[in-house]
Amino acid sequence: MGLYRAELRRLVKRRFVRYLTLAGLLVLAAIVVTTFLQNQKIGPAALAQAERSAEQEFRAAVEWTEQWQAECERSHASGSPDLNRFPPDCADIGVPTRDSFPAANYLPLTFIFAEEFPATLYTVASLLFLVFLAAGASFVGAEWSSGAMMNLLLWRPQRLRVLFTKLAALLTGVVAVTVPAVLLWTVAHWLIGALRGSTDGMTAGRWQSFALTELRVVVMVAAAAAVGFGLAAIGRHTALALGGVLGVLVLGQSALSFVAEAVGVRYPEAWLLPVYWIAWMDSSIELTDHRTCAGAPACVPPTMELTWVHTGALTAVVVALVLTVAAWTMRRRDIT
Repeated sequence: MGLYRAELRRLVKRRFVRYLTLAGLLVLAAIVVTTFLQNQKIGPAALAQAERSAEQEFRAAVEWTEQWQAECERSHASGSPDLNRFPPDCADIGVPTRDSFPAANYLPLTFIFAEEFPATLYTVASLLFLVFLAAGASFVGAEWSSGAMMNLLLWRPQRLRVLFTKLAALLTGVVAVTVPAVLLWTVAHWLIGALRGSTDGMTAGRWQSFALTELRVVVMVAAAAAVGFGLAAIGRHTALALGGVLGVLVLGQSALSFVAEAVGVRYPEAWLLPVYWIAWMDSSIELTDHRTCAGAPACVPPTMELTWVHTGALTAVVVALVLTVAAWTMRRRDIT
């Protein structure tokens, strides 16, 4: 417990981790404030204004269409109509109807919590994923670069115990920040819905669905921190870990996409990590093989469903592999 408490203090004291986490939370707070200011509750005044705006747009469209028809008729009457601008029959220029300008299109933004909140979880998940990926890499990578790891191992020579105690302290910190952040994010957007939109339509089942998605957010953020930690432990440098992740996300994904398209695999999207991210957040995603029905109008293309289970299994394999290699290099390599 002494080593674990020391690592927790070390994590909290590390300025890069503190400032990066604070910056991420401030960005989330700024997004919440912006969302609050951009939305408003729809009342009788807003509905009346929307009706007036729709009516004005309709009248302007009718006036423009009538002018266009008159120009078309004059062009045809001249004996040499400009068919590049006008149709052969001026009657083909349809006059818009009032139904084409619903008042709903002119209402100000309003936040419907039940419909719009799930999409906001992508924002908090993506930002915290990046923040703690970098924080996890820095937590161990900076200690190798500064020589603090060598000093620590002189005091506590059990290499694997030190490594995994650091990881445990890191994950504790990640969960301690992510869980309140996600809960506050939920409360803030519920208040935005209550004050600047609507919270109607929330049932026990919908709340349960949101809670499960938020739980998956916490798990994925913790996995990102563990991967960043493991890569930095392998390379003994923060930049190497972040560079490796960037290489996989950009170069590796581009190469896999190109190869999948070139060899004509059945579901090329299944080789792309963003598809698994969507499956994790939305619980499932359906992929369609359109190539099978190329040139066959009556054909029904085959589909494949990826679920959060597939993403979870892939993530577990990646985390286990990275940490296993990190433990092996920690045990085998010299501490210099």
